[in-house]
Amino acid sequence: MSTLHFVALIPFIAAIFIPLVYHKFRHIHTGWFILPIPLVLFVYLISYLPTSDAPMATVKNSVPWVPSLDIHYTVFLDGLSLLFALLITGIGTLVVLYSIYYIANKKDEPLNNFYVYLLMFMGAMLGVVLSDNLIVIYVFWEVTSLSSSLLIGYWFHKEKSRYGAQKSLLITVTGGFAMLSGFTLLYVMTGTFSISEIIALGDVIVASPLFIPAMILILLGAFTKSAQFPFHIWLPDAMEAPTPVSAYLHSATMVKAGIYLVARLTPVFGGQAEWFWIITSFGLFTLLWGSISAVRQKDLKGILAFSTVSQLGLIMSLLGLGSAAFHYDVVDGQSVYTVAILAAVFHLVNHATFKGSLFMIVGIIDHETGTRDIRKLGGLMSIMPITFTISLIGIASMAGLPPFNGFLSKEMFFTGALNSTTIDVFNVQTLGFIFPIVAWVASVFTFVYCMIMLFRTFTGKHQPEKLEKEAHEAPMGLLISPIVLGSLVVVFGFFPNLLAYTIINPAMQAILPGLLEPGEQFYVNIYHWHGLNPELFMTMGVIFFGAFIFLNARKWQETAFYLKERDPLNTIYDNGLVGLIKGSTAVNDVQMTGRLRDYFSFMFVFLILIMGYMLWKTNAIAIDLANTAHISPYMYLISLSLVIATLAVPFVAKRISAIILVGVIGFLIALLFAVFRAPDLALTQLLVETVIVVLFLLVFYHLPELKKESFKPAFRISNFLISIGVGLVVTLTALSAHAFSHENPISPISDYFVENAYALAGGQNIVNVILVDFRGLDTLLEVLVLGIVGLGVVVLIKYKATKGEDI
Repeated sequence: MSTLHFVALIPFIAAIFIPLVYHKFRHIHTGWFILPIPLVLFVYLISYLPTSDAPMATVKNSVPWVPSLDIHYTVFLDGLSLLFALLITGIGTLVVLYSIYYIANKKDEPLNNFYVYLLMFMGAMLGVVLSDNLIVIYVFWEVTSLSSSLLIGYWFHKEKSRYGAQKSLLITVTGGFAMLSGFTLLYVMTGTFSISEIIALGDVIVASPLFIPAMILILLGAFTKSAQFPFHIWLPDAMEAPTPVSAYLHSATMVKAGIYLVARLTPVFGGQAEWFWIITSFGLFTLLWGSISAVRQKDLKGILAFSTVSQLGLIMSLLGLGSAAFHYDVVDGQSVYTVAILAAVFHLVNHATFKGSLFMIVGIIDHETGTRDIRKLGGLMSIMPITFTISLIGIASMAGLPPFNGFLSKEMFFTGALNSTTIDVFNVQTLGFIFPIVAWVASVFTFVYCMIMLFRTFTGKHQPEKLEKEAHEAPMGLLISPIVLGSLVVVFGFFPNLLAYTIINPAMQAILPGLLEPGEQFYVNIYHWHGLNPELFMTMGVIFFGAFIFLNARKWQETAFYLKERDPLNTIYDNGLVGLIKGSTAVNDVQMTGRLRDYFSFMFVFLILIMGYMLWKTNAIAIDLANTAHISPYMYLISLSLVIATLAVPFVAKRISAIILVGVIGFLIALLFAVFRAPDLALTQLLVETVIVVLFLLVFYHLPELKKESFKPAFRISNFLISIGVGLVVTLTALSAHAFSHENPISPISDYFVENAYALAGGQNIVNVILVDFRGLDTLLEVLVLGIVGLGVVVLIKYKATKGEDI
């Protein structure tokens, strides 16, 4: 394994030791032991940044995991994965430092849980962005969903935290299942799970009838994770998590996973109209919906939540618009259609900086005043001057005001939207004019909620009577992380080209491969002044109309639109969840009757239907008695005895007699095993039957006399039909398998074990070799199940229930 393989594994390894550290050093905040991990990883990853104008070298190292299924832990580091890995570790370092001062080191505060979940999430996100194998990505993908829900529900004593955790888990995991189906279809089309190999087989995928289903299923996974409409509803409720979690998961990392997946698979699907229209349309609508919804919020984290939804829609729409670049030539390293991809990559970084700082600032305000409600806040500018300064920088950047980095990427967003009207593919001429309109309207509302955040919090009258705490400036420990992020907002605003050929260009080459000649790079030159162009006039319009709406807030703040903070789509989710629970309860009431007979009936009917249907569907029913072996007379005697004993069981009224008959059946089966030269099975059967008969006799001896039961005819008939059906299906299956084995002779699997038991496993007992080596994992899991059952038995034995207490 290479060093890069451990980048994603180190956080998981460290998480194992967190409980030990937490209990051993209770007087020291656990975060201090965590802080070096993301910091060291960040410094290590920086070493892969290109140091000159030469293109970034791609690193690919593979370790086999399940080679027979083409599943390998393959690390793939290019400009795109490096960008996300740096965001994950860099923001992660600042979040851990922020958490040390934000979450108090109290006895009742389970910090060990918090940091275990945080490291799990960090490792899983690194695994997602650094893996080349789709199945490995899926495994890490679902771990991000699990760990993020645990972080959201960290304060599980709060009902809203539990609700938000459940909601995020249900939506993102469901999307993950759809994504896994899409990955499987890609494998069917290409025969590989390797993304780099799939990209090389793009023409094969486009020509396949499975292209559209695979694309839609994968986008479902990306849209649910990156909170695109209508799956965005989990993100606002996830704000119940501690603020460091919100700053990490919901501004820089988890919600960007879907963005990463779309960017990574753009070379596969990007040249097609369906990809262009779906991503662009959903992205723009999410941008608009999120910005409008943010205006209605009264909680600062609620505003930032919908702001994040809106900004994610902006980045997603840019990736959609930029996918049209595959249909145009790049001259001198630039094209009017690659500017959208450039803007997406640049805004990805910008959003992480200004939104991360703003989440931390909101946490500081909550920490120092006891509330995030803008109706209770006001006048904090003079009380919290440092907090106000950082907020001003972050909010101005989010609003798209110069000279901050958000202004630069917002201008490029306008450029990309305007350029879309000139695209002469995908029939964009019909509706392309809507793109810049939606972009501009959404930007107006973005400006409005930015002004609401700034002025309602820091200006106006101070209302100490409405605050839970006496407001004061935060300690420096809480301010370090947002100061660093706020400084980056300013630095990237004044010197954006610091990222041009170290971050942006390598990421663009990963998203748009094949557009450049070998050794050529995209032309990246970001600057503020472009003259009096349409983008500048659009920005001026945003400021003018946004200020007008904000200044006339009193006229629309009493409307139903403003008063309804909760997204109306939540009603659909809540009602759907209630319906799902009622439906599952109804099904459960039908199935879980408490009667063993019913459970066997369900299983046997299912067996009859499935096996019978497959036999009929595949035309597999065949009977060939020509190749059967000679049956000795004593075999007829054994079989007849077995049939008589079996048929007698239902008609016996005495328990003891029934037990003896069941034992006779078991011993006769053991005799059959011995006749067919399976002494190990015969011995096992004899031992099991002996123990069962003895135990049954001991137990049933102490039970009351069996009362004669009367059964309705329908009950007897259904039992009879199910019994006949099972026997018929199993017999037909056995006879058909026998007939086909002679019609199409193939080497039986037993030959493989005979030939390889000693050569591969060094064992002469083939049965033992099969169980321990060839089926080692299966046997291990069986032992694990038995171990869990054993622990359950021990707990029940040691548990002493008090009188009237349910166990």
